[in-house]
Amino acid sequence: MAIGLSEEHEALRESVAGWADRFVPADVVRHAVGAEAEERPAFWLALADQGLLGLHVPEEHGGSGYGLLEAAVAIEALSERIVPGPIVPTVLASASILAADGKAQAELLPGLADGTLTGAVALDGELSGVWADGVLTVSGSAEPVLGGTLADVLVLPVVTERGQEWVVIDATLATVTPIKALDLTRGVARVELAAVAVPGERVLDGLDLAAVRELAAVLLGADAAGVAQWCVRAAAEYAKVRVQFGRPIGQFQGIKHKLSRMLVALEQARATVWDATRAEGEERAFAAAIAGQVAPDAAVQCAKDAIQTFGGIGYTFEHDAHLYFRRALTIRALLGVSAEWAERVASLALSGVSREMRLELPEDAEPLRERIRGELAEIGALEGVEQKRALAAAGFVMPHLGRPWGRDAKPLEQIIIQQELKAAGIKLPVMIIGAWVVPSIATYGTAEQQERFLPKTLSGEIMWCQLFSEPGAGSDLASVQMKAERVEGGWRLNGQKTWTSVAHVAEWGICIARSSNEGPKHDGITYFLVDMKAPGVSVRPLTEMTGENLFNEVFLDDVFIGDDLVVGEVNQGWKVARNTLSNERVSLSSGAGGTGSSVPDLLGLAGRLGRDLNPVERQALAHVVAEGHSINALSLRVTLKQLAGTEPGADASVRKWLSTSHAQHVAECAVDLVGSAAVTAADWKLGDAGYWNRAILATRAMTIYGGTTEVQLNIIAERMLGLPRDPEPGK
Repeated sequence: MAIGLSEEHEALRESVAGWADRFVPADVVRHAVGAEAEERPAFWLALADQGLLGLHVPEEHGGSGYGLLEAAVAIEALSERIVPGPIVPTVLASASILAADGKAQAELLPGLADGTLTGAVALDGELSGVWADGVLTVSGSAEPVLGGTLADVLVLPVVTERGQEWVVIDATLATVTPIKALDLTRGVARVELAAVAVPGERVLDGLDLAAVRELAAVLLGADAAGVAQWCVRAAAEYAKVRVQFGRPIGQFQGIKHKLSRMLVALEQARATVWDATRAEGEERAFAAAIAGQVAPDAAVQCAKDAIQTFGGIGYTFEHDAHLYFRRALTIRALLGVSAEWAERVASLALSGVSREMRLELPEDAEPLRERIRGELAEIGALEGVEQKRALAAAGFVMPHLGRPWGRDAKPLEQIIIQQELKAAGIKLPVMIIGAWVVPSIATYGTAEQQERFLPKTLSGEIMWCQLFSEPGAGSDLASVQMKAERVEGGWRLNGQKTWTSVAHVAEWGICIARSSNEGPKHDGITYFLVDMKAPGVSVRPLTEMTGENLFNEVFLDDVFIGDDLVVGEVNQGWKVARNTLSNERVSLSSGAGGTGSSVPDLLGLAGRLGRDLNPVERQALAHVVAEGHSINALSLRVTLKQLAGTEPGADASVRKWLSTSHAQHVAECAVDLVGSAAVTAADWKLGDAGYWNRAILATRAMTIYGGTTEVQLNIIAERMLGLPRDPEPGK
């Protein structure tokens, strides 16, 4: 999925891509690469006729009347095909003029929208001006100016006695000198002004440097996303067919992980650019700064990794990889290194600016909201276990499940339920591992099993543990060796499970054991429900590195399990286990796992330090803030796609992967801020140092349980990029 999410945005992207395929084939790009001097592309007016230069321009000024998001969607699609010419500079020029007062809009926006004028914006310069009799006289120079060579209209920053101001001038009034560009498909220039008189109506009142740079972060960020998209797609396709050592290179884990990380970077870039187009006010500044930090770096990294994947052929001039690498480097250089944007992110975050991911629901959702609010009002009058049972009986605990265990709720109803529970101050029962158990029993369990276990699990009255992992079967659960032997009326289980959370307090456990050694290893596994107080079950706590006891070893010695406690078909338990695991991974990706390692916690620590952060600390903090913001943006994108009835796709997989390590990054940053006080014991009772020391130890588990990060990268590579699965052992 691209920057845009809606069906309209997808249609726009496909339309732009189709146009580019017809009008900008490879020979057109190579003609631009080989040209001695930059030329206005032959397709320029055809591009303008499609309305692609004026998507964000109001209809009264000759545009389509959409917004910055639609412009970003088009730019991403064009950049994916490395379309040459001053498209982004022209769109940035019109967007800058549009962001100022209306004096120059009527004069210039129609020409910039219909392609009769091209534009360029200098993001930096040494231009100064003096006001006299309503005229600003400007002298100085600015470089490098992307698209400056072909521009008819130049938007330039000027320092005057009033401060930083912006002017828009006709390029004929300036001396424009082409500069040999790194990007072979788009030119840059030096612009010089010698006492150029700029009338008052060409001074862009109300526009400051920060606003223009925020617009540039969005539009060049979309440009960067297009670069990254080509790199991910092209490298993945190559990895599927390039054979080395007798198999496609995409089957090697090193390549899989490289390409998966590329996809993660791409989706972070898309999410941050998308969100920056939606934000307003201080939140726009915050979101744009994060896009400026994330997107250009993503493009550069994806381009480097694509070249590495292509190998020797990717290093040749004839291959297109270097064109994308050159453009990525140019985008980052124009916007400024990510460290500059990170400093902006840190400043805003430390001053209390954040970005709330608001979800606007349709007006026709109000009747549903009123009905849910009424139901919850009655439940809210209850207390204790009666309230928990009422929530479970009404299907509020896991509303997406089918009735009677849920409400068969579609995404819209699920969101309203979450909002109304919060508004009413009603807390759902604490289910922990029960939240993974319920969907599996609801899907594969018998009617008797469902009636026996689901009501009390949903109300939080039954505590569950998960007896899956073994000393020799962690992420590779299909290799479980616990033996299930058929006996009269049921089964005898023998073996050891490990890393079993809350087994020392759980009443029941879900267990997979090998009931047959015939066929593939995924076959011959059966899914059991185990009474943790049954004879033969013994639990030995494992002390974690925090000094606490959450995990356990569990030994089953001749434990009898009746046939009525087998979930699903005998020898087909892997299907049931996969259902459990999918719910586990969704749950684990939703937060910091109870460690308290979140961005607000980190910012709270920074505020309590009683000192200013040094530049290194501010950079580290900005990285964590940007990562957290990208996860939130990805989560909102997933929700919006679900509301629209479409699959979340890569957004959901990337969000899961990022979430598992995010709490670690928060804790690591916090411990660095604590400094020498981090010699304190890891104990949340011992103030900030002890609290964060405990967090840095506790969060190490998050990239292991629920499927290691390496396994998650394999899943992304195989399911999202279509890379070949690992070969079976011995084959």
